[in-house]
Order: sequence, then C-alpha cells, then structure tokens
Amino acid sequence: MQTVETLNEGLKRAYTLTITAKDIDAKVDVELKRLAPQMKMPGFRPGKVPANLVRKMHGPALAQDALNAAIQEGVQSLVAEKQLRPAMQPSVELVDGYDVGKDATVKVEMEVLPQVPAPAIDGLKLERLTVPVADDAVTEQLQKFADQQKRWDDAPEGHEAQMGDLVTVDFVGKTSDGVAFDGGTGTDMGVELGGGRLIPGFEDQLVGIKTGEERVLNVTFPEEYQEKSLAGQPATFDITVKSVKTAGESVIDEDLAKNLGLESLEQLTGLLKGQIEQEHNGLTRTHMKRKLLDQLAEGHDFEVPPSMVEAEFNQIWSQLQHEATHEADPEAAMAEMEGERDDYRKIAERRVRLGLLLSEIGQANGVEVSNQEMQRLIAQAAQQYPAEQRQQFMQYVQSEPMAAAQLRAPLYEDKVVDFLFEKAEITDREATREELEAAIESEDGFASGTHVHDHDNHKPKKKAAAKKKAVTEETAAEGDVEGEAAPAKKPAKKKAAAPVDAETAVTESSPVAAENAEGTEAADAPVKKPRAKKAKTEEA
Repeated sequence: MQTVETLNEGLKRAYTLTITAKDIDAKVDVELKRLAPQMKMPGFRPGKVPANLVRKMHGPALAQDALNAAIQEGVQSLVAEKQLRPAMQPSVELVDGYDVGKDATVKVEMEVLPQVPAPAIDGLKLERLTVPVADDAVTEQLQKFADQQKRWDDAPEGHEAQMGDLVTVDFVGKTSDGVAFDGGTGTDMGVELGGGRLIPGFEDQLVGIKTGEERVLNVTFPEEYQEKSLAGQPATFDITVKSVKTAGESVIDEDLAKNLGLESLEQLTGLLKGQIEQEHNGLTRTHMKRKLLDQLAEGHDFEVPPSMVEAEFNQIWSQLQHEATHEADPEAAMAEMEGERDDYRKIAERRVRLGLLLSEIGQANGVEVSNQEMQRLIAQAAQQYPAEQRQQFMQYVQSEPMAAAQLRAPLYEDKVVDFLFEKAEITDREATREELEAAIESEDGFASGTHVHDHDNHKPKKKAAAKKKAVTEETAAEGDVEGEAAPAKKPAKKKAAAPVDAETAVTESSPVAAENAEGTEAADAPVKKPRAKKAKTEEA
C-alpha cells in the first residue's frame, strides 16, 4: 500500500491510499483457500471443488470483500503510522470506483484532535459557599409531610365550603355554545379549595357551596392551555357537590413518622435534615464547578476540530427545537432561537474545548474509571429499559467502545473535577440557600457552568437569567479522551429518557447531547392547570 499526504492544514488531514491489485489478490487467495474445502458443487465431491472454479464463480464478490478489508486495514495502519488522533470517524472514499484486477485508490479525510497545551492548573482559587441546615427548613418539610397526611372530616350539615375544605364534585364542562367538550366530564373529583390545582376561577366559585347543591361555574381557560382548542376560550362547568369535608389539624408527632413507615419522629427529622444537607452540597458543588470551568476556559484557548463543534452544536440545536415545541408559541420560540444561533455555536465550541482540556488533565494525572465503577454505571443505565431489554443493552455497551465511553464520560469528568478541587486553594464562606441559588442563576454563573455537560451554564449572555435553555455545557461537551471517533448510537429507548444530567461532558467520547422528554397531562386535563414547564437549564 502506498500513502500520499494531500492536505495538512490546521487540524485537517487528507491522504491518498493506493491499494495494489497484488495486495487484493493475495487476500482473495487466502479466502479461497479457506472457502474451497467447504464448497459443494454438482459433479465434485464435497471439499474437492477446484479453487479456480470457485474464483470464477465468486471472484468479484471475494475481490470486493478483500478490498473492503484492505481499506479498513489501510486506514488503521495510516492512523497508527502517522500517530493520528481522529476527532470524528474519518471520511473514506473510493476514487473512480474499482475494477477487479486493478489497483484501488482511496481518499481519506479527517480532522485530528489538537495538541492541547499543558493545562495551567496551579494557582486555581475557588470560593465554597456553604449553607447550614436551618431548623425552620426541617420544620417546614415536616409540616409539608403532615399536610399530606391531613385528615378530612365530614362537615356539619349545612356547612358552606370555605378555603381549605375538600369538596367532592361531579362535573360536566361545556363550551360557550353549550356543547360538552372531550375530557371535560368527571365524577367524584376531590377539590381542595385554595390548593391552586385547577384553572383560575374554578376553586373560587366553589366557596360557599353545600353538599347536594348544584352550581354552574364560569371560567376562561389560560392562553397557554395544553388543549389548543380550549386555550383562551370561555367555558362553563355544571357542578354537583357530593360532599364537603373540613381539614383536621395537621400534627407533627410520632404517628406522622409511623404512617410514613419509619420508627420515630427523630428518624424522620434526621432523614429530612440529611436530604436538605445533600441538596445544599449539590448546589455548592454546582457553583464551585461553574467557577472552576470559567477559570479553565479563560486560561486556555486553542483550536478545536470544526467537526466536533458542528456535532455538538447539532445536539444542542436538536434539544432546543424539542423544547420549543412545548412552548405556548413554538414559532416565536424558534424565531428567538434563530436569532441566537451564533451564540449557541460559541457554546458548542466552548464545550468541546473544555471537554478536551478536562480529558488532557485527567490523562496527565492518572485519573481513571475502574472496571467496578464502569459495571455499576452500565447496570444503572440498563434500568432505563424494560426488564426484558436490559441484558441486551448491557451486552451492547460492553461490545461498543463508544457507547461505553459515553456512559463513562460523566463519572470521568467528575473525577477530574474532584482532582482539580484538591489542587485548588478553596476558601469557605457561609451563605443562605437563597444567596447560593442567586449566585448559580447569576449572569456570571451561566457564563460558566458545571459539568461540561452538567451545570456549565454557558448561555447566550444577552438572555435574562430567568429564561433558561435546557442545554448545558455539561450536557454534552464530550471531548474524545482517547481519540475514539464518531458518536456511538444507543439502542432506541422504549420510554422517554430523563434529562441527561448535563454532566456527561467532554471526556471520553465524541460530542453527545442530553435528550429531554416531557410527559403529558391526564385525561381530565381540562380542569387542571397546564403542566409547569421545566426550567430550561442553559448550562453551557
């Protein structure tokens, strides 16, 4: 095989490989010797078919297979010989076709990973905002549990429903012209007045109603209501009250804990305190990681493969398009996205660069994911699939290096970040939860982010912090740690995937974006508020 370099510009490389007819014929001969003893043909004993006759019958197919094998070996040899690290799967093209008995010319094009400058990780300084668990926060959670365990007592005869009461009703919803609409009829629906669960005006008009009473409620559906035919439209509900109940006192006591399956109120209090502390620790880490990634991004600037940036941008854009379809005005959301296309492309470039940088830091400092940790990751990921498909998924990941790399990336990145935390000079400052959340939501915070895939919220800076996109720098900046190319395709999931925790960053695989899926309301939706949209994270 002859190799000629035709392009060496920046991170782009191109080569012409000439695979000689002699090399191809040699592979065909090897295959003929393997196949001839297995061939059966009328007039010949099994295994005695002459090799030249087998060649005559199957020669073109064997030559094509030999050519494919030679091309694969040629590309592998090229990568090894030139010590290349492809950023994505190389492009391979057969020039001018192939004629049996002649040399084959193959054009190979690729982008290679850059030589990342030695990362500057000395002198990192971080502030750790810590939030102590306040007693009133624990008490508030206990009260919520007590309220959920609320006891309802039948109201005295003639009692007029008040805010806080539970009214059970049958209902028929009708449009303004008196026609009942689909999904607007129900029986024995419990409505806690003041709960804010139903469309505006519904609960308010039940105040003063009595058991057995009938009433017509006049309401207007919200403009953003999920059923488009009802959105913004007036409607009536014919109501029949089945019962009115009053709330018993919500008590925080031993019985509350036992009703929850625990041994004591002390145990419940301890669990809640631990849960709140864990939430605070997560927020603290998110804030620190964003600041860390900001410092790394500011201190390193090097060329990144355009193909990786394009792949990362496409993942981000696809996620944003998915989210836009769930907006009240999808067309307006798409138009806003288009106006920020360049900003999101910059986010994609930043993700890729940070991913490559974290990968370099990890490799240079011996950061690894153990086999035991990897097996645990695979088992956890398999739980997303129906029971009958889990074994198949685990076998798939174990046989596909890129799929395994994508699973490993978030944990690998976390380990690199932990290593950097150990290297950094950290000062502690006590803060309230509100202060910590405000710091995370601030403009500076969004310009950084956490997981190059998790919380590295680098959003377009011109957007208000309140308008977040569920795309994070940590959601996908999955840089190729070991030069493994092309994103692996995962088996199609049979159920909606939870938002990928943006911490699947750039570390051991090609760009991979987090997927997001939202559920829909139940059949009795017309009398429920539309589902609150998930806060879009913008963590890039």
